[in-house]
Amino acid sequence: MTRSEILKFIEKEKAVAVLRIPDAALFEPVAEALYNGGVKILEITMTVPDAIGLIKKASESLPGDMLLGVGSVLDAPTAQQAIEAGAQFVVSPIVKREVIEKSLEMGKPVMAGAFTPTEIQYAWELGSDIVKVFPANIVGMEFFKAVKAPMPHLKLMPTGGVTLTNGKEWLAAGACAVGVGSALVSSNDLKNRDFKKIENNAKILVENLGK
Repeated sequence: MTRSEILKFIEKEKAVAVLRIPDAALFEPVAEALYNGGVKILEITMTVPDAIGLIKKASESLPGDMLLGVGSVLDAPTAQQAIEAGAQFVVSPIVKREVIEKSLEMGKPVMAGAFTPTEIQYAWELGSDIVKVFPANIVGMEFFKAVKAPMPHLKLMPTGGVTLTNGKEWLAAGACAVGVGSALVSSNDLKNRDFKKIENNAKILVENLGK
């Protein structure tokens, strides 16, 4: 997919599953559970052991209508390695010019993480396709409405504070998509290998997003 096609897919699907799994062996059953539940966009964070290797393996085995990206990217070399391994989009918790420029240079969408209105606009001006507002649970939905009022051009995605049932409210507040982590794939579910619970969580999330 082209960069614009990837962005359209993200905005259509609306939910990005943020995966911080402790063991790469868990990825395949978790991905299958999420897919069966209707979640088709996965973000493997760089905090996952051997994240680059996992991205390479996953990019070759996931269904064709699933999108795989990389998260927690802090520098350009990591962005490049992840994209070369198969990541289709890049997410960072911070605003860093080199991460944005490298992602765009390689033809992939990038979501820089920002917190204040100034940081958000700066990330946008640097070329961030979507700005990840993080941690969104600190500022809440009213913040999104307030920021979008004078800056309606922004595309924002909250990460942190998104539950299985409030995604639609975030969208109504001005988000173009939502990033969902532990509410969707909890450490307890991973520990118990409760993949059916993860699938059911995905179904609840997708239903409440109005898809």
